[in-house]
Amino acid sequence: MRRVATVLFLFGFTISFPQVVLTADPPVSEATSECIGCHESVTPGIVADWRRSRHSRVTPVEALTAEPLSRRISAASVPGPLAGTVVGCAECHTANPGTHADTFEHNGHPVHIVVSPADCARCHPVERDQYAENMMSRAYGNLKHNALYQDLVGTVNGGQKFSGGLLAQQSHGDVTDAESCFYCHGTEIRVTGKHERNTSMGEMTFPTLSGWPNGGVGRVNPDNTPGSCTSCHTRHQFSIEMARKPYTCAECHKGPDVPAYPVYEVSKHGNIYSTLNKEWDWKAVPWTVGKDFSAPTCAACHASLIVSGEGTVIAGRSHRMNDRSPWRLFGLPYAHPHPISPDTTGIRNKAGLPLPTELTGEPVSASLIDAKEMETRRETMQKICRACHSTSWVNGQAARFEETVKSSNEMTLAATQILMSAWEKGVAKGPAQKDSPFNEPIEKMWVEQWLFYANSTRFASAMAGADYGAFANGRWYLSKNLREMLGLLESGPRAREAAPPLK
Repeated sequence: MRRVATVLFLFGFTISFPQVVLTADPPVSEATSECIGCHESVTPGIVADWRRSRHSRVTPVEALTAEPLSRRISAASVPGPLAGTVVGCAECHTANPGTHADTFEHNGHPVHIVVSPADCARCHPVERDQYAENMMSRAYGNLKHNALYQDLVGTVNGGQKFSGGLLAQQSHGDVTDAESCFYCHGTEIRVTGKHERNTSMGEMTFPTLSGWPNGGVGRVNPDNTPGSCTSCHTRHQFSIEMARKPYTCAECHKGPDVPAYPVYEVSKHGNIYSTLNKEWDWKAVPWTVGKDFSAPTCAACHASLIVSGEGTVIAGRSHRMNDRSPWRLFGLPYAHPHPISPDTTGIRNKAGLPLPTELTGEPVSASLIDAKEMETRRETMQKICRACHSTSWVNGQAARFEETVKSSNEMTLAATQILMSAWEKGVAKGPAQKDSPFNEPIEKMWVEQWLFYANSTRFASAMAGADYGAFANGRWYLSKNLREMLGLLESGPRAREAAPPLK
């Protein structure tokens, strides 16, 4: 049977999955029609985007008629009037009004500004639940409620003044954070009051929001739910095509701290994507490898429902982005197994630091997935790889990656040992002296060792973007940085005044 199916595939006779036929004249609810009546002139771009969306052309009842693998809706049924009309403005912005602190009366309707995963869950409950188990959904709290991370944020975002031969670290506010680290991690959106505004419909009252606008992955919404579906499925088209293309992930995975996108661009997979992607079917569900696309994107490896030409499921759809990844590669001094819980704020190492490893690299095993779970995730990812590559190729690539994790952790350990010696010898002040571990020159070099260079090397190994593992922030800089740190250590203690306090 497999050989017959392969022959059919080679000659273009692939198994098709019945899709929902888009309605030519879809039923729109009266409430949404009212919204469009005004907003077509007030915010024409939003309405135009919505009209291009699948939401504007398919009712939930129609979506439920698709074959299970082709279905884009995970609810078993959709209650009430929502089922028979397309999903429009009112269906999203008036959902669950009692739970939204930003609900306000707007032309006779209880409207809220910020649509949350709980609103989307009426049609997409499985995706909501999976995303809630994803570390991305807790990205705001994991950063905001970790004192050590906040110290690093302060040294990055806080302004500095030069006075008396010293740099004085300044305090910074939420606005700076919101356009920096929390642009991707998400902000906490809270209602702080109300304000009047003159509109084309006259004077109207609107809620005043702090932390808005924001589309960060771990945004805390006014209904107290975490996450933002529009981080990947950008409003108001909510396009699966957009979510599958690497540009979407590049918004937050492009800098030297998380260089996934630039590594992908120079990899063989990225080359194939750049050359051939216009020929791919970005909207097909499920996504058939070899037919709809011929090289993986971020979504293919981490999220999408992937099937073979025979219709065999290679990887199920997942919105828990790490369930195909055994290692947590970036953002922390050492690569380590993924945390068990997406909320990492309770993790403490033996030294009492809110880190999933000791400063010497040993994992806080009780808070991290075990070897069995790591192997399950490794096999899930490698099954995707084997859809295009031989077993020997996949095994060889995996062995290289595991060695890179080990060697990059060792290079981080060497940098950490130099830093700890610097603290002991008075070359820098560390936590033992009640000082930040991130503000001195040698400390900043230590951060670059793991946050930039080790991360770059690991991503290059995982994604076959070789130069990023060699000279473009890779092994060259891991070695060079160690030598420069050693040079500062060997300079010995220096006369200095106490660092000025925050102002």
